[in-house]
Amino acid sequence: MNYARVEAFTDAVIAIIMTIMILEFKTPESPQWTAILADAPYLFAYLISFLFIGVAWFNHHYMFALATRLTKKIYWINNAWLFTMSLIPVATAWAGRFLNQQAPEYFYLIVFFLWSIAYWWLTRALIQAHADSAIAKKIAAMPPYLFMNSWRLPTFTIGLAIVIYFFPPACLLATGAELIYMALHTTPDADRVN
Repeated sequence: MNYARVEAFTDAVIAIIMTIMILEFKTPESPQWTAILADAPYLFAYLISFLFIGVAWFNHHYMFALATRLTKKIYWINNAWLFTMSLIPVATAWAGRFLNQQAPEYFYLIVFFLWSIAYWWLTRALIQAHADSAIAKKIAAMPPYLFMNSWRLPTFTIGLAIVIYFFPPACLLATGAELIYMALHTTPDADRVN
């Protein structure tokens, strides 16, 4: 399978997802600063989700730049991953509008968890497709995969689910902190792949 086409398709879907997210932001009805400040919770959620998608795209690009072989299985898992990502605009809009409510924040956490599982599955499939090679070792050493393939992802998710019950904005705050960490901690050769 031609991985350039899969990558191009993925890039197009991600671009559409990002566009939908900004379209959820409505132009204020007033020229006063207070009008834009009323939408600050959504802007905060949008910032977190924008970072989420940016970090995801960077790591996805790294894996696909290394890959020399894509299978039908990888193609369909990539689509499952894109499906979970397509839920981000809905989760962002709901969590941003009701920042202090539990249900929207739990939904955002569920989307984040489903996305993580799909990303882990995609990474795993790429590792298996390049078994016992330097490519597989590089992909397996990626910080997001190491996080998701350990006790950290379930612990983070369960811990955050408990904290959301008492302080709903913790979902976006913790997600943002984790994403900043992932953005700063990439593989050493991440900026040298084509």
